[in-house]
Amino acid sequence: VNNAGVGHVGPVESISVEEMKRVFETNFFGAVRMIKAVLPEMKQRRSGHIVVVSSVMGLQGEEEEGLPVTGGVVGPKRGVSQSSGPAGIVFNDVYAASKFAVEGFCESLAVQLLQFDVFVSMVEPGPVNTDFELKLMEEVSRSEFPGSDAATVRYFKEVYLPASHEIFATLGQSPAAVAEAIVEVIGARRPPFRTQTNRLYTPLVALKYADPSGDLSVRTYYQLLFNYGTLFHLSMG
Repeated sequence: VNNAGVGHVGPVESISVEEMKRVFETNFFGAVRMIKAVLPEMKQRRSGHIVVVSSVMGLQGEEEEGLPVTGGVVGPKRGVSQSSGPAGIVFNDVYAASKFAVEGFCESLAVQLLQFDVFVSMVEPGPVNTDFELKLMEEVSRSEFPGSDAATVRYFKEVYLPASHEIFATLGQSPAAVAEAIVEVIGARRPPFRTQTNRLYTPLVALKYADPSGDLSVRTYYQLLFNYGTLFHLSMG
């Protein structure tokens, strides 16, 4: 089971290429190293199961991965991988790219390994409530983003952060619930390739495949970002 990862949130103009490389070093190459370490023996014995804790962001880049932040923009995961939902139509560019890379790598590998009876499973959490959520919000709200224009920073702090906080409060799972989903995948006789731990996100992820142009999902997440509170309360009513 691979659950290593770091998150990165913020305007892309303020993110250096070196910071981007660090995200990929852990999120993508970290997973690749683990898989390469166990794969030869699994193939030799013609049995095995590789589980990678990914994120719904590996499928839908408009969603936000809710990770602990240090220094205002980036920090390591602790415990169960976490992600928030459609609060983030922007500001997660680098993290989403790293998760897309992991998903593409594993999707190709899963096909190759079937002949060896080795299974690959991607577990894709939605929002997960943790003790450090409030700390994350506080640190990011005080952060400076050099190189970013004032309008973008204002959008991040006044729209993105409040929406993200509300999504965690209303849609978040407990770490235990995500862990139970992982255990279920591990114990499956024929493990699924993809499992979203929060069923509320399955229709949202399906938007990506409903429209080949991609416009439907982009517009939907845009509306969710700006009108999330209204839409959520209407749907609950």
